[in-house]
Amino acid sequence: MPLLNLSLDLSLNPLDFIEPGTFKEIKLNGLTLRSNFNSSHVMKTCIQGLAGLKTNRLVLGEFKNERKLQRFDRSFLEGLCNLTIEQFRIAYLDKFSGDDTDLFNCLANVSVISLLSISLGSLQALLKDFRWQHLEIINCDFDKFPALKLSSLKKFVFTDNKDISTFTEFQLPSLQYLDLKRNHLSFKGCCSHTDFGTTNLKHLDLSFNDVITLGSNFMGLEQLEHLDFQHSTLKQINAFSAFLSLRNLRYLDISYTNIRIVFHGIFTGLVSLQTLKMAGNSFQNNLLPDIFTELTNLTVLDLSKCQLEQVAQTAFHSLSSLQVLNMSHNKLLSLDTFLYEPLHSLRILDCSFNRIMASKEQELQNLPRSLTWLNLTQNAFACVCEHQSFLQWVKDQRQLLVGAEQMMCAEPLDMEDMPVLSFRNATCQLSKTIISVSVVTVLLVSVVGILVYKFYFHLMLLAGCKKYGRGESTYDAFVIYSSQDEDWVRNELVKNLEEGVPPFQLCLHYRDFIPGVAIAANIIQEGFHKSRKVIVVVSQHFIQSRWCIFEYEIAQTWQFLSSRAGIIFIVLQKLEKSLLRQQVELYRLLSRNTYLEWEDSVLGRHVFWRRLRKALLAGKPQSPEGTADAETNPQEATTST
Repeated sequence: MPLLNLSLDLSLNPLDFIEPGTFKEIKLNGLTLRSNFNSSHVMKTCIQGLAGLKTNRLVLGEFKNERKLQRFDRSFLEGLCNLTIEQFRIAYLDKFSGDDTDLFNCLANVSVISLLSISLGSLQALLKDFRWQHLEIINCDFDKFPALKLSSLKKFVFTDNKDISTFTEFQLPSLQYLDLKRNHLSFKGCCSHTDFGTTNLKHLDLSFNDVITLGSNFMGLEQLEHLDFQHSTLKQINAFSAFLSLRNLRYLDISYTNIRIVFHGIFTGLVSLQTLKMAGNSFQNNLLPDIFTELTNLTVLDLSKCQLEQVAQTAFHSLSSLQVLNMSHNKLLSLDTFLYEPLHSLRILDCSFNRIMASKEQELQNLPRSLTWLNLTQNAFACVCEHQSFLQWVKDQRQLLVGAEQMMCAEPLDMEDMPVLSFRNATCQLSKTIISVSVVTVLLVSVVGILVYKFYFHLMLLAGCKKYGRGESTYDAFVIYSSQDEDWVRNELVKNLEEGVPPFQLCLHYRDFIPGVAIAANIIQEGFHKSRKVIVVVSQHFIQSRWCIFEYEIAQTWQFLSSRAGIIFIVLQKLEKSLLRQQVELYRLLSRNTYLEWEDSVLGRHVFWRRLRKALLAGKPQSPEGTADAETNPQEATTST
């Protein structure tokens, strides 16, 4: 039965012998033998036992952390002459005995060869008539760069290899894909068809290497579609139009190549380019000039971390097809939307991590209508009336702006690190003329009015503290909460505290306030004056309630005036920081003080009620009977929680 879809992995199983004929006329999709053999002789014998096998992929060798053999006899590959293989991979073989003159002769008809972490010395002896089409050499040791001469090879991957510093020309006339990244190679006079011995190259990756000197304009490599130089050091790129002949190039990456762009014709000839990445470089005078004139098909442009302070007004005029533009991590001072007006296809614009303060009102109308994603986070926004139109625009464009809640004010000082969305336009409605004429009068009236209004209840509280300060408290705690959280207060807080052991007496507005008395007077006289402590149940409803905030502010004054007073905060649900920051004092108080968090689980409830009871017992006068009762009934108290 044909087993073309079956792959067999025998790795890490100790094999001493494979009976000849075991795999005769067997067809497999793949066979893997890694870290199976205790000696080179056993390995050679077992490979000979594979005679007659037909497999699409054969993997031999060891694992990085499972090394059994120290030295390998190159003759072990001779047994492969009796196998039919399409793809061959060999991994983690440290040292071959002898030379490599005829090492791969039995693999001459294989299509794909992969060499991973092996020591070969060189590959100079490979014959031109080998039918290899795809060769991978990864993390191997060589004495020098292999000068290959393979007429049929179409794809060559040579990455992360050791002890090679200088590139050597090779002859690969059919080569279309070449990956030479992460080898610390140096190139002089790069690049032309004579370097690679081919005119069919479409993919060239020279990233993460050493110094690459551009000495020619890619003559004979006109079919290139993908070119990557990222994190290599490019030299002489400003000397001439290095990419002039690459009219078919679609992808170019020169990010972090330590170049300072001076020559305005640097991208001349790249008429088919669709993706250009040039992050981490710099421009003369930190100004982005008009260098993209011929890039009419460009769709992705990355200009991040280029230290840009200014952009020429005509820099993007020819980029009508651009869809993604990254301007992040620069030093731009304003959002000049006139620059982006010609970008009719722009969908994504990233201007985060700049120094943008604002944008003028008339400029905000010039953003492309196609824009669906705009990032302005991590900028130095000025939340002042001068930029009121921009700040209002931010509020109106929340769907367009990514992370609008994370846009923070840098000035003035009283708004520093506050959300831009918290800026109130009402403070900017009065004209400068009216303000300048009536500023003294307004200040006087405002101060008097605020003092009378704001401190009226505080004075009442002060008078009450003197009156009731020496008497015993009627209640153990006055509970401040939103009416929308009343179910939790009734069913959880009241039930567990008033019916528990020891019992606590709570002051609740719906039960203990005196009818016919003003709400504010009830809060002060019945709530604060007659209670030892205050429990504040914080939730989203609480923050949005004016009465709750009023009661909380009075509680702060009460705590200041009464030496025995204490406020216990219970956070009923996780709160969004943006919502909590609207109440600055409450946000700071929760940040600096310990509070209780309600968690609806068996363990969470047990810890919660134990901590709350301990806080309420602090400062509570107890009779000897009550103390003894609490000590002799711990099981009952636990059960009630």
